[in-house]
Amino acid sequence: MYTDTITAIATAMSNSGIGIIRISGKESFQIIDRIYRGKKEKKLSECRSHTIHYGFIYDGEEVIDEVIVLLMKGPHSYTGEDTIEIDCHGGSYVIKRILETVIKYGAHPAEPGEFTKRAFLNGRIDLSQAEAVGDIISAQNEYALKNSVNQLKGSIKNIIKNIRNKIIYEIAFIESALDDPEHISIDGYAEELQTKNSGFIKQLDELISTSDNGRIMKEGINTVIVGKPNAGKSSLLNIMAGKERAIVTEIAGTTRDILEEHIQLDGLILNIIDTAGIRHTQDVVEKIGVDKAKEYAAEADLVIYIVDGTKLLDENDHEIIEMIENKNVIILLNKLDLIRKVNKDEIIKFLNKPIIEVSAKEGTGIKEFGNMLKDMFFQKEISFNDEIYITNVRQKAALNDARGSLLKVNESIDGGLPEDFYSIDLMDAYISLGLITGETIGEDLTDEIFSKFCMGK
Repeated sequence: MYTDTITAIATAMSNSGIGIIRISGKESFQIIDRIYRGKKEKKLSECRSHTIHYGFIYDGEEVIDEVIVLLMKGPHSYTGEDTIEIDCHGGSYVIKRILETVIKYGAHPAEPGEFTKRAFLNGRIDLSQAEAVGDIISAQNEYALKNSVNQLKGSIKNIIKNIRNKIIYEIAFIESALDDPEHISIDGYAEELQTKNSGFIKQLDELISTSDNGRIMKEGINTVIVGKPNAGKSSLLNIMAGKERAIVTEIAGTTRDILEEHIQLDGLILNIIDTAGIRHTQDVVEKIGVDKAKEYAAEADLVIYIVDGTKLLDENDHEIIEMIENKNVIILLNKLDLIRKVNKDEIIKFLNKPIIEVSAKEGTGIKEFGNMLKDMFFQKEISFNDEIYITNVRQKAALNDARGSLLKVNESIDGGLPEDFYSIDLMDAYISLGLITGETIGEDLTDEIFSKFCMGK
């Protein structure tokens, strides 16, 4: 348990309607009693928990601001400690002035993420829930938010706890049988353990398989737009971004540098890169842009191939097709508003990928494009009722480590090795899974995780 009391501003440092200063620790009520005065003479430390009080913050005899104060006595608070929240006017200066006063009367400035770190160390939440708090704050779309809320409610904690409980039961059985072979028989146990262990591996496989969807929910789809010059790439970027992000002209080769934009489309984030039109060119600068376009396309999660419907396919198109044929591709047959010289069937002969007819100029077909994205990247409709999606790289690594240890258990059984070999690898799996919930995590890693949080949370 911490002995010091911490404080921080819990809202953004900009002028707003309200600002919040948070205090947590054993001296929270002593500090608020020194700086708060209300209409009643009763001290806040004598008031009931989870009540709200109106009054003023003072520094000595100087009134700083009119405030509302929320009282939360431990352990029934976010951190598990006595906690105070001061709601003041949202001017940058007044918020800072109240924070300085709280520090003056006994609190210490909190480190980034220290309130959530205390909630974790005081047993209010496990590490997967703590990381979900950070993910909720940084969520940029509906999918990421709903998944993080599910994790905060304990979706990952519960399944990991269940698997760990079953593993530790097997470890305890093996150790007991080895210590007392006269009373505990292990005849036929190896086959029984292998069946159970294969079930554990299956559960981990199911969790690990969600990580691709989880990464897309959290980080977005790395997307590259390719096509010939003047196919409409920049027009598409502009209409999806809702602003004139790229210069659009009738002159071929206008886009030479790489343009990046983060766009939300039907709840998904697209990290879009608009590239130079791909064609054979003698222009040194344009050629660099073309080479960059090819590099980005090779690394992308998704390639959007824009085809100019008013022009026949040529050698530049065939070069693009050869370059992207093994990628996730959506073909947009552009310039639906003009007379066509190429149709869907002609394109599919050379590149059999999903295709939508669009007009980047008028925005036609963009809704169909969003629906196709969800079908391509999500294996099923996302409802978030019971689904768990792994969005955290650290958690995925721990799951893979645990899976590797469990595979060794089956290998030992197949090889006819003694039972104590099973116990060693089962314990390794148990420890790896404990890294996810924080039950087997070291202080250095804990500090690193919470240092990435924003101040005041």
